[in-house]
Amino acid sequence: MRNTEYFKNKKITIIGLARSGIECANLLYNLGAKVSVTDAQDNEVTRRNCAKLISEEIKIELGKHSRAFIEGRDLVVVSPGVPPASEAMIFSRELNIAVVSEIEVASMLCPGTIIAVTGSNGKTTVTTLVGKILEAAGKKVFTCGNIGNPFSGEVSKIKEGDFVSLEVSSFQLENIRDFKPKISLILNFSRNHLDRYKDMQEYLEAKKRIYLNQDKNDYLILNSDCPVSQALAQEARGNIVYFSKTEGLNPNQAAVVAVGVILGVTKETCLKVFKQFNGVEHRMEYVAEISGIKFINDSKATTVDSAVWALESIAGQVVLIAGGKDKGLDYKVVLDSARNKVREVILIGEAKEKIKAALKGALLISEAGSLDGAIGLAFNKAKPGDSVLLSPMCSSFDMFSDYEARGRAFKKAVLELKAKKE
Repeated sequence: MRNTEYFKNKKITIIGLARSGIECANLLYNLGAKVSVTDAQDNEVTRRNCAKLISEEIKIELGKHSRAFIEGRDLVVVSPGVPPASEAMIFSRELNIAVVSEIEVASMLCPGTIIAVTGSNGKTTVTTLVGKILEAAGKKVFTCGNIGNPFSGEVSKIKEGDFVSLEVSSFQLENIRDFKPKISLILNFSRNHLDRYKDMQEYLEAKKRIYLNQDKNDYLILNSDCPVSQALAQEARGNIVYFSKTEGLNPNQAAVVAVGVILGVTKETCLKVFKQFNGVEHRMEYVAEISGIKFINDSKATTVDSAVWALESIAGQVVLIAGGKDKGLDYKVVLDSARNKVREVILIGEAKEKIKAALKGALLISEAGSLDGAIGLAFNKAKPGDSVLLSPMCSSFDMFSDYEARGRAFKKAVLELKAKKE
């Protein structure tokens, strides 16, 4: 790692005790920082996460954010799930203490080449595929960020000459300072996260920060089919490279090929990787077939556009399980794809009334009080040859800790149902 002395003896508070908070706290402690962690939740999950901290010298505050845990700190590191309106964030601003994201901390230490991927849809798939084409080309690569391991959990293993394929969200980009990827990708831009941002422009401003510090030695890859790309190209200082859906390549694959061209990975290598790629967990993941009905886990689909893509990718009729925590999206967008494809929608979670209002009259709708209940109901509604698709169009935070926990719960319940039916 580089810049390791920077954090020595610094007093640092981390806001949020999920995966990135745990990894960042342990990393900074190992670098000699005086680390504190604060989380507004005090429950089984946060108490279990406390046990993952490597030292009792790391101070912990659960169930609240107090001013004392922020005051006198040299730096505050905020986890992506923590909103700007959090008390801890308010204290940080009032006390004029610098706030950075976990990816900022890791990037300061990282000696490798960073390829950062953002966009409203497709980030996980593209980040995974970028890692796979680099591996196929004989490169040492770490695939991390929102996908799998946090960046700060991997950075101590990264050496000069290695590559990092990094999935980054708008939440993480809000609090970067010097974060400077060699290659940045903005895959697309559509309505999302309006529970956090006041409008689409504010959401776009967060996404644009991915190229904030890039210069003429860096690259920004943009989707030529995305309406905002031309405006972004005018602002950016890096070299602009465009990708577009073409015959034989979907947009995600085209974006990956664009990265390959910059880094000297042949198109033939990319195509071989695409052919062997079975997809990512929780994104159009086949789980099981029960009585001729396929069950598909698409828990990663936290936007309406993602659900549309899923529906259009499935042959035959679908019973759709949707709902969760609303992100301020327009659920009517799904109707064009759903009208002739969806046999019935089973709604769960906080957003079910809003989704029902948007889809009422166009689709048959039922409700369930739990994901397990929705799976049983969907099985009863479906016919042989149909697919039961979990594609929620919402975040998971009303019922689950994250989309992965929701996806695992879906798979567990489906496999239990299969065992009962066999």
